[in-house]
Amino acid sequence: MEVLREQMSFLLEQGLYDSAELLGCFLMCAPTANSEIIPSIRAENMVLLADALYGKKEYRRALNMYRQALQQCRVSPKQAMGGTRTPVQSRLPAVNLTHFSNINENEVKYKIGLCHLAVHDTRSALSEIEGIPSKAKTLRINMTLAKLYRMTGYDRAATAAYKECLRQCPYVLEAIVALAELGTTPKEIHSLFPQVQQSKSGRVVTDHIEPVRWLQRYADGHCGVAAHDYKGGLDNFNFLGQRFPHNLHILLEIAKAETALGRGDEGVHNFEKARQVDQYNVTSMDEYAMLLRTRGDHAELNHLVHGLLNIDSTRPEVWVASAIYWEMRDDKPKALTYADKSIRVDERHATAYIVKGNLCLALSRSEAAVMAFRRAQALKADLRSYQGLVRAYLAIPKPKEALCAAREAMRAMPHSAKALTLVGDVYAHNPDGREKAQKFYESALRSEPGFLGAVLALADLHGREGRNDEATVLLQQYLKNWADDSLHTKLAQILAATEKLGESLSHYQTALSINPLNEAAKKGLERLEKHMKGVDPDALEDEEENEGEDADADPEEGEFP
Repeated sequence: MEVLREQMSFLLEQGLYDSAELLGCFLMCAPTANSEIIPSIRAENMVLLADALYGKKEYRRALNMYRQALQQCRVSPKQAMGGTRTPVQSRLPAVNLTHFSNINENEVKYKIGLCHLAVHDTRSALSEIEGIPSKAKTLRINMTLAKLYRMTGYDRAATAAYKECLRQCPYVLEAIVALAELGTTPKEIHSLFPQVQQSKSGRVVTDHIEPVRWLQRYADGHCGVAAHDYKGGLDNFNFLGQRFPHNLHILLEIAKAETALGRGDEGVHNFEKARQVDQYNVTSMDEYAMLLRTRGDHAELNHLVHGLLNIDSTRPEVWVASAIYWEMRDDKPKALTYADKSIRVDERHATAYIVKGNLCLALSRSEAAVMAFRRAQALKADLRSYQGLVRAYLAIPKPKEALCAAREAMRAMPHSAKALTLVGDVYAHNPDGREKAQKFYESALRSEPGFLGAVLALADLHGREGRNDEATVLLQQYLKNWADDSLHTKLAQILAATEKLGESLSHYQTALSINPLNEAAKKGLERLEKHMKGVDPDALEDEEENEGEDADADPEEGEFP
């Protein structure tokens, strides 16, 4: 039996789980000197077989075997022998009857928890791992427990567990990220790092000063982003980028922060740098896909999605990017199918819910959009989920709920011009609230003069109120300092509405020279040219759409499912 046990342990170490399971069947039936296996030995054999089953991803079988192993551990030698020794048993050495198990019961409990987690029974997994004594909880156990608490909504317990992870090892960076997202302050996280001590002479007596400094910056960066202070977060990530050049994780964080700040060019540049560092990375590539779609870069999005599908089709980011691709091709039902597929792959992937919410809105499924954005918000609240909620509530229409969502965003991001603009958007939806909307837009511009979203919203409001001259002056004022294609497009639209067709044409052309992929400018220019030729731009739209469907070619790199 010992030979079988040793060989089975070797097979498990080598990851040969199929062979280990087959050998385990023989081990469980191997004869012994007294033809009866002592419970403690049987328990060890069961754990080995359960490990093989877990390795084969037969989680329910493994769960059953681990439980049986724990039951065997609790059977005393007296119980195992039935209370009375036979003459044959009396002649056996006593050591065979008092074999102590070598298995760690707490480790087996942890493995039972992992089996529950693998079959999506989160509550049972949490209950099992919580039963492990605190002193026996290793770093791995505490990290799993923290994740389980977070998955089940026990944020306070999750925070405590993540803090314990950092006490055990300050380099558990995912714990730092999680604590930041859970609202822990930078000061609290810093207190968990090794402290720099000084001797009486004032000299530093620890080797941890340099690691502590960059760990603090790392925590500050993620805390800034979690608190919607993207500029502060970006400053810290840029510092780390200089300290650790070509760091994939830092490049992705910089790209996402730049995107959140509305700096699309910088965002694309840093995503491209990240892909140069590791072309097979999938993490955050759905965020890159969203940015490419926003910028109208169809060719690069097409290339990105095909690449991701060839890298790893089991990741949620791949299917989110696929959904964005089909939305770009104006096949929204198919795009929604891929968004749902992403959620099935990982039901805690927030970006998938944001994409799903936007697609539901486009398909006039406003109630479903509300549910998707609420789920995204619960997982990882950011401006996009608030914006989606506002749009969905206004589409139902539920203006009061829309205003509550916008004000909730303003409370979460008190210094954000985007949040102020969002409140203005709700008021602008109602003709009676447009005066308040104007005040919020103007307040947003005082808060952040360079936020062009508020400029465009205010110009649009002026246009709806018939104040085209004010809209024109506002846009021309900002164009002196910002050569932005969206400003030129909006000004072209305002000028076209006032029959200043020549000036409108000039601004459309300028917009397209800045960004040839600007769809709004392309469509606006087409309509303007028809109008200038004396053709009703709306008359031929249906015919042109039908012609466009016939001409819609497959992706350059081939169709994908």
